[in-house]
Amino acid sequence: MPLTEDSLIRAIAEFAALDGEVDAETPLFSSGALDSVAMLNLIMYVERETGTEIRAEDVTLENFDTASRILDFARKLAA
Repeated sequence: MPLTEDSLIRAIAEFAALDGEVDAETPLFSSGALDSVAMLNLIMYVERETGTEIRAEDVTLENFDTASRILDFARKLAA
């Protein structure tokens, strides 16, 4: 199953300590909503859903701080 915005947001809501709704632009790591364990769970989820391996050097705020950035990064991996 391909990674979609809806499935990613549901996973983020499950892993993150956020009050209120999560959307595509909700800050995740920079806001402290994701601790290191939640971030690892999110990375493993993205890897499983996309069938790719994410390198440690690719785990940056630019690539992983919002659902929108994660989706953009995942599309680049698939290309």
